[in-house]
Amino acid sequence: MSKTIHCHSLLVAFLGLVMTGCSSRLARIDSLPSPTAEDRAVAFLQREVPAWSQDNGCYSCHNNGDAARALYAASRRGYRFSKGVLADTTKWVSHPERWEDNKGDPGFSDQRLATVQFAASLAAAVESGAVRNPATLNAAAIKVARAQAPDGSWPVDVANPVGSPATYGTALATYMAWDVLSRASSPEVRAATQRAGNKLRSIKPDSIPNAAVLLLFLRSERGSAANIRTALDFLRRAQTRDGGWGPYADSPPEAFDTALALLAIAGFPDETAVPAMVRRGREFLAGTQSPDGSWPATTRPADERSYAQQISTTGWATLALLETR
Repeated sequence: MSKTIHCHSLLVAFLGLVMTGCSSRLARIDSLPSPTAEDRAVAFLQREVPAWSQDNGCYSCHNNGDAARALYAASRRGYRFSKGVLADTTKWVSHPERWEDNKGDPGFSDQRLATVQFAASLAAAVESGAVRNPATLNAAAIKVARAQAPDGSWPVDVANPVGSPATYGTALATYMAWDVLSRASSPEVRAATQRAGNKLRSIKPDSIPNAAVLLLFLRSERGSAANIRTALDFLRRAQTRDGGWGPYADSPPEAFDTALALLAIAGFPDETAVPAMVRRGREFLAGTQSPDGSWPATTRPADERSYAQQISTTGWATLALLETR
């Protein structure tokens, strides 16, 4: 018996060393012999996410929202990096009562959008284990619910029907808000959750972001097969020869719209066309990634320069690659 226990202890110790070695290897992504597109993206975001608060003394929807969500997702999938990478973001999103006190330029801030994005980042932190107090998410959900419009939506960037990586648009903002509310246990948010669900069910799959949002919602609530099929067929027909998607069925492909489409169809792997769609979408993202691991900013209109949009575009693309790897 003692020999068996000794052998078992040696095996556990050996596996511990192996896992430690894997974690250390993942921490040095740049040194991997054949890094994947998501490896390079995570390495880029490791540098950029903490830099914003350190350099600007405030917290942003792009670095501490979308990009941080991608790093929390990476940590759930086995990536390891130093605690300092997400420490500031985790501390910031863990205090929803302080979100209005951000020191950024109020002329460039949309408090409703910031509330939704920081709450989504907090939800990702909770899911990854970085935040362990469920009361924090409940407090954030109440704050999100109070920002809801009477029609059940979170109107953001209303002049832009297809949204953008950093500003979301109403459809995506409403889905992200609903996702936060649906994770909370507070009875104070139930009515808001129902109103948001009703609003999301009414979305027409007439653009790639709308079709993606509809699919993400229907997957979560196990919606009707007919509505799922309609949205999937729309995305199947809209995929370009390059493998990506643009904001509309006849638009040139963009990284953000491709990421949204991939995140949406990833929930339906048993559908006949989906595996090939995912493979081609991943190839498009890998082929358009910049050498530093980022993606060019998806902007509306296209081909403009924006650091915020670049970071959010990279966050969304990284999330899509991690979800479909």
